Amino acid sequence: MKILLVEDDKTIASALEYSLEKEGFTIVLCHDVASGKKALIENEFGLCLLDISLPDGTGYELCKIIKDKRDIPIIFLTACDDEVNVVMGLDMGADDYITKPFRLRELVSRIKSVLRRYHKEDGSTIILGNNSLRINTLEAKVYKDGEEVNLTALEYRLLLTFVKNKGQVLSRSQLLEGIWDVAGDFVNDNTLTVYIKRIREKLEDDPQKPTIIKTVRGLGYKVGD
Repeated sequence: MKILLVEDDKTIASALEYSLEKEGFTIVLCHDVASGKKALIENEFGLCLLDISLPDGTGYELCKIIKDKRDIPIIFLTACDDEVNVVMGLDMGADDYITKPFRLRELVSRIKSVLRRYHKEDGSTIILGNNSLRINTLEAKVYKDGEEVNLTALEYRLLLTFVKNKGQVLSRSQLLEGIWDVAGDFVNDNTLTVYIKRIREKLEDDPQKPTIIKTVRGLGYKVGD
């Protein structure tokens, strides 16, 4: 998952960037409001960590921009713990608030807690890829880092076949059975290869090194551990 981190204290920022990347997150680091705005234009984020006091403004400004664009989780980082700042941040749509100094474990725990609340698995939502991929089975829609991904009917059916058998190695014949005739067309072994390639191109951060749909050499494919 890609996280926007806006923190003006470069020592704290570098330590957080290093530690969060070791936890498996991709971090885009900014030190002020201006660079934060630029990053929001150029990237799609799954979560934002915003310092409140910045050299050219406040994290509240970025919070408003983010929430106006789309609904993604926001956690404020601040040295201030007075009630006014807490209430203001939450009223603007922030999901949590952590006061400096804090332990990395506490921050990671807060991040995971917020993501669980945001993407609560209620039977109609499936979460994959370190919380970056969300499948809403009621709407038949797939989202990556909060943005909808357009899949064809066959691609969606194939993805569901994978996730409904999460953790299991599926042979090519089992996968073909899962998408058989969904669009009124015969799907052969070569076509299956093409569809898996297309799904990876749409969902994986690096399709050449897939982490969601994994190849199990000589056996087939699987999603999850």
